[in-house]
This record gives sequence, structure tokens and C-alpha cells, in this order.
Amino acid sequence: MKQILVVGAGHIGTLVAELLAHTGDYRVTVADANAQALAALQGRHGIDTLQVSATYPAALRAAMRGRYAVISAAPYSVTGAIAEAAHASGVHYLDLTEDVATTRLVKELAKTATHALIPQCGLAPGFISIVGMELARRFEQLDTLRMRVGALPQFPSNALGYNLTWSTAGVINEYIRPCEAIVQGKLSETPALEELEHFALDGVQYEAFNTSGGLGTLCETLAGSVRNLNYRTTRYPGHRDVMKLLLQDLRLSERPEVLADVLEKAIPETHQDVVVIFVTATGTRRGRVWQESYARSVYPQVHAGREWTAIQTTTASAVCAVLDLLAAGRLPQQGLVKQEDIRLDEFLANRFGRAYDVPAAHASPQAPSRSRAA
Repeated sequence: MKQILVVGAGHIGTLVAELLAHTGDYRVTVADANAQALAALQGRHGIDTLQVSATYPAALRAAMRGRYAVISAAPYSVTGAIAEAAHASGVHYLDLTEDVATTRLVKELAKTATHALIPQCGLAPGFISIVGMELARRFEQLDTLRMRVGALPQFPSNALGYNLTWSTAGVINEYIRPCEAIVQGKLSETPALEELEHFALDGVQYEAFNTSGGLGTLCETLAGSVRNLNYRTTRYPGHRDVMKLLLQDLRLSERPEVLADVLEKAIPETHQDVVVIFVTATGTRRGRVWQESYARSVYPQVHAGREWTAIQTTTASAVCAVLDLLAAGRLPQQGLVKQEDIRLDEFLANRFGRAYDVPAAHASPQAPSRSRAA
């Protein structure tokens, strides 16, 4: 039985711990500075708790001693410290961060790592890069790769067309930071909230716009072999304009903590969400211009006897699948491991990765109808 440390007892960290412990193959310790969050996990089979702050490197290293791997499900602001502690402790490291600066730090640490360092193991970045690379491999010459992901309420009822389903600070960070892309064959940085587009999927209208971090390391991997590569977040129409007003016109990008406080007090959470995944690749195949797409909508699911939201399910299942593949020897055991190094068929065949292929009708015994207002 492999010993796993999960840092962060929030929604995602809790589900990661439950999924891993439920298999009987992993013994999980969940670490967090918040005693109240840890108390909710006490007594659950296969899960131990440990109160420790990610801001104390020595305490982190002590918590990692004897572990097979550590998974960071903590806020992006402390993920770098967890990566440094894992590197110093010589344990495998996985995280869920979308923060570009943190990933750059992990890449540097990986140059001297004795174990595998695997950043960005969630949905986007994460699974979306696995899909994107799979489509890219199907072309003799890849021209354009467009990647779109959104975690949305099934029943939007406010001007934002949005409910809180993810870290508020993380979402705001994505809306502020520069975005990586390949434009006309050149590595580029594009501004967040720009390049607005509209599309329809399953009869529902969406918008998409630049946000930071979703591509992970894919720009670096595909540089020189694709003309255009970009990632955009999917929302219901009108969301981008409201956020642009708040962040740019009212200059709340300079005070993100103020905006986070406003959103968390005014915008309700929901368990009735949907994750929309849409990737399109164009290029040359057998001498002809060709297009291929991957589209998937994931709804809330039941795991370990409890119902979890779509964004919790997709994020936690992804990092658990990567850990499983690492433990099975299907991934490199040392240095930087990129998401695009993982084969889509192996991921979806994994016991955790199969969550991405659950039909909507079977996703949850209480799952609402697919029809919804946009």
C-alpha cells in the first residue's frame, strides 16, 4: 500500500483523498492548516489527517518523509513551496495549478529531481493537453489546435451566467495573467479576456476568451510544429463583458482580494454544474486538409457513496489517474513529466480516468435534464 500525502483539505483535496483511499491501494494523509477542514475528514476509512501549514518548509518536509508521493490541492499561492519541499524530500510530486509562474518553478526543480515532478494534473491544464496532443498526433502536418474548457452552472440565473464551482482566487488569477499561445508559428503572450468568440455545442450557445494557464506546457512541446495554438475559457454569453468591466474598467485586477470577497458573498455555489470540453484540430492528413474534434460534457457523479460536482469530479479524477499511471510504471519515474506525455487511451482506460466517459444519464441519480437556459 502506497503512502500518499494530499496537501489541501478543500473540495478537490477531499475528493482526491476519498477516491484514492476507496481503492485500498493507497493510504492517504490529508494535510492542511485549517483544523476545522481536517475535522470533517476524521474517521473516514483509509484517511489520516495532519495539521500543518504550507508556509513552514521544515514542517512540510517532515510530513513528506516516507511518502510515495505528494499531491498539492492547495491554493496556487503556496503550491510552489510544496513543490520545493517535495523536491528536497525526494518524493514524487503532482499538482493541479494553473499558475504559470509556479509551473516554471517546477520545471526548474525537475532538472535536478530524483523523482517525478508532474505539474498541472487537473482538467485545464491537465486533461485538455492530453486530448490536444492525441488529436495532434493524428495529423501528418498540424496547422491549428484550439482548446476550449468551461466549468458552468447547468441553470444560470444571474448576469454573470456563473456560479462558484472552483477557487475564486484561482479564477480571478486566470482572468488577469498573460496567456501563452502560438500565433502564426511564434510563441506569444496574449492578454486575458481578449479574442472573444462564440460557438454552439449540443444546441447551447457559449462564448470563449483568453485565460491564463490552460495550455500547460503544450506551447513548448508543439513549438515549431503548429501554426496556431490557443486555449480559451468557455462561459455563457455576456460573462466576459461583465468581468472585463470589473477587472479592467473598475481596476479590480489591482485588488483581486476585493473582487474575490464580493463574488463569494454575492454569487451562490451550486452542485448542479457541467464541465464542457471542446478541442478542434486542423491540418493535413493523406494529402488533404482535415479537421477533427473532441467534445465532451461531464455532469455531477457519485463517488465513494457521495455526489460530487462535475468540476470536482474531473479535477480530482484526473490527478488520481496520473498517480495511478505513475505507480503502475506507465510514466517516467524521474524529472519533469508533461501532461501531453500521457496517452489518451491509457488515461480513459484507467479506473479514475473513466469518469470522463460516464454517459450523462448515468452520471448521477439526481442529475437534471440536459436542457438549460443559456
